Amino acid sequence: MSPKGVCPLSLGRLRNVTRSSMPPLEEYVNEIKDLWESRWLTHSGIKHQMLEKKLKHYLDVKNLTLFANGHLALEAAIDVLELKGEVITTPFTYASTTQAIVRNGLTPVFCDIEPDFYTIDAAKIEEVITEKTSAILPVHVYGNVCDYKAIKKIAEKYNLKVIYDAAHAFGEKVDNIGIGNIGDAAMFSFHATKVFHTIEGCGLVYKDINLKENFDAWKMYGMYSKEDAERIGLNAKMTEFAAAMGLCNLRHVDDEIAKRKKCVETYRKLLGNIEGIKLCKEQEHVVSNYAYFPVYFDKKKFGKNRDEIANILAGNNIFARKYFYPLTSNFTVYQDKFKIQDTPVAKDASLNILTLPLYADLALEDVERICEIIIRSR
Repeated sequence: MSPKGVCPLSLGRLRNVTRSSMPPLEEYVNEIKDLWESRWLTHSGIKHQMLEKKLKHYLDVKNLTLFANGHLALEAAIDVLELKGEVITTPFTYASTTQAIVRNGLTPVFCDIEPDFYTIDAAKIEEVITEKTSAILPVHVYGNVCDYKAIKKIAEKYNLKVIYDAAHAFGEKVDNIGIGNIGDAAMFSFHATKVFHTIEGCGLVYKDINLKENFDAWKMYGMYSKEDAERIGLNAKMTEFAAAMGLCNLRHVDDEIAKRKKCVETYRKLLGNIEGIKLCKEQEHVVSNYAYFPVYFDKKKFGKNRDEIANILAGNNIFARKYFYPLTSNFTVYQDKFKIQDTPVAKDASLNILTLPLYADLALEDVERICEIIIRSR
């Protein structure tokens, strides 16, 4: 028995924080059948070309390049946009964001986050700008949209590039425009656990159409032609099998998001008025994709801390996630290499936030059960 008489979910019904969406098997098989005829399995094949076209339409963007994964796309954006010196970002993010900066020989400068949406605090960005700053790399954390208008003003004032880590923000709109239309570039992760996925993959969108050939060359070892490499690059191409998965999933993504929305509404209804539990505010003028459901636990008011709740849920076969923990600025690899800025709001969030299970196939009765276990654990 779990705390206070709450029975655990039955074994075999594990509930992880995310679960990959899959199209019907027959649909995927039909999508890949012609690959046995063409044998064109990579190098921007027909599936790849089709997916790029459909994603530009779905995301309402003009320019998009597919990559093998989001991390390589971030590295490509940093390289092709010729960033130098320092890049301002947030430590409340996944490792990839910071590693992409460091692997390009640049210095990450950590700006704190704001406490309502956990995105970079635009009011604090100017405090960390120096003569070495070349760009801002904000993160749309949990699908919460950054204060892009304030960030744009700062970028224009100091002549900085803006690259958004939009890994969590696929398909979202802000002020009636596709989220990929803000900034100089934005990276949408298509990892298997995301709202939309290609198993592994990414869509990099960007403002300047002239960058298309540079990004295409970058992911092909820096080769603009078959015979010569004119820049440093990597192998970052998406395969046809991954693109085929994307074509299938794109047909279902709106239904997937609608199912996620119902789960979020249930969570909000049951947890929204519990003392000691803080939920993200709903953002006005944003069409959400309901990517994650973070919950902040205040031990003084709720009676138990984040880690205790995580353990209680795990005892009931429910595996929530400390996301993001630890801060990337605390990673061992960065110690004694960079000046680590004080980010108290980010630190507090990393110690007290738990993301609860959220995916399209999650039954509402399971959402109710998760909430019951949390509430009765006090």
